Amino acid sequence: MSDAPARPTGAVTAPRPNAVVVVLALAGITVSLMQTLVIPIVPELPVYLDAPASDAAWAVTATLLAAAVATPVAGRLGDMFGKRRMLMVSLVLLVAGSVVCALSDSLVPMIAGRALQGLAAAVVPLGISIMRDELPPERLAGSTALMSASLGVGGALGLPAAAFIADRFDWHVLFWTSATLGVVALALVAALVPESRVRSGGRFDLPGSLGMAVGLVSLLLAVSKGADWGWGSGTTLGLFALAVVVLAAWGFYELRTAEPLVDLRTTARRQVLFTNLASIAFGFSMFAMSLVLPQLLQLPAQTGYGLGKSMLTAGLVMAPQGLVMMATAPVSALITRSRGPKTTLMTGAVVVAAGYGLNIVLMSEVWHLILVSCVIGAGVGFAYGAMPALIMGAVPASETAAANSLNTLMRSIGTSVASAVAGVVLAQLTTSLGGHALPSENGFKVVLALGAGSAVLAFLLAAFLPRHRPADPVAAPAATGAPSAEPVG
Repeated sequence: MSDAPARPTGAVTAPRPNAVVVVLALAGITVSLMQTLVIPIVPELPVYLDAPASDAAWAVTATLLAAAVATPVAGRLGDMFGKRRMLMVSLVLLVAGSVVCALSDSLVPMIAGRALQGLAAAVVPLGISIMRDELPPERLAGSTALMSASLGVGGALGLPAAAFIADRFDWHVLFWTSATLGVVALALVAALVPESRVRSGGRFDLPGSLGMAVGLVSLLLAVSKGADWGWGSGTTLGLFALAVVVLAAWGFYELRTAEPLVDLRTTARRQVLFTNLASIAFGFSMFAMSLVLPQLLQLPAQTGYGLGKSMLTAGLVMAPQGLVMMATAPVSALITRSRGPKTTLMTGAVVVAAGYGLNIVLMSEVWHLILVSCVIGAGVGFAYGAMPALIMGAVPASETAAANSLNTLMRSIGTSVASAVAGVVLAQLTTSLGGHALPSENGFKVVLALGAGSAVLAFLLAAFLPRHRPADPVAAPAATGAPSAEPVG
């Protein structure tokens, strides 16, 4: 496996670096909008699609499963055949899925369309990898921090926008809007983003991709549907068992194939391993807030802790979080350049934990929740900005897209686990209002405490990362195309 010829260190290979950064960040935000696109219409989907609520929920689950499978596969294909090419393929899939959903009035095409949208999830890690190849080293930390934060920015800004559209227009307009944004992003990428010459070539690991797909789908299906099927049901336990067996066999195979889908030896390096483990914890922590705050805002005021607001208001309360994530990207890059990405990641973990601590005592006013979401958003912005720097500082240029894609997948696993755990907690700790069981205040506080605990766990995991001297350039491996030596801890 050989890398492309190295480029001179510091050379500006992209003719318009600012345009490249803006376009890739826009593409990342567009794709991350798919996370919250259907949230405002989930309660109405059974009516819209003439299907049982349990079946209509697959419109959400299908996107999750497709994204889990597509992200590492697209990253590996990007390393092999061109990152810009795979990014454009991903955007085409997003547009196609959006159009299918926009034309749907029944369950099957809606699930198919949402699965196609999920296949576009690799845009963010591919964009980060393009930045490593095309931007000068002094621009890399800030640009990748912004691109990484786009995962949260799109989700935060998408909720109020989707709620507004769903409230005032036919629900199909949601998907026509996402299709339009996808076309715009695709056109801008085609016009302004250059194709990288850094490629690994080689043969695609089809058995490895199939094994990983079966293992991940089994795991995430059990996690996301376990509450509906019963955690002790044969289906749930069978899927967990299948995931363990298949992923163990997959790992055995990947270690013995010459051109693996995922280089597990690189993944086992301390810097990559602990960054990915911290990413799972951060994914859990970020999503815990996304589950709690909208419910607190929308529960009836008669509960004594609900604020009785509309979905649109809830979305507007969450929106500043996305803006804060974007604003913290340059600060994250500044800390990374001066103190190293390990310090940035640990700082983010402390800020997130503090935000959850605030939320446990401040949850009775709208401004309380705005403040809390902004504090947590700042912490997530710091952490998400540091993760690409940590990953790219430990892998060769020819494996950048695959490594970043795996890191994105780890975050997604964390959010899936958060959804399942929070669902169990809120289903067990309830209060009654008008004969209906609603999540109790103590239930929400338990979930918030779990969010704080997962942030503390991320801090502890980050403590095991190797130390970096501030003078070490984040982009050093990109200049050489060779694996970087792991710093001494």
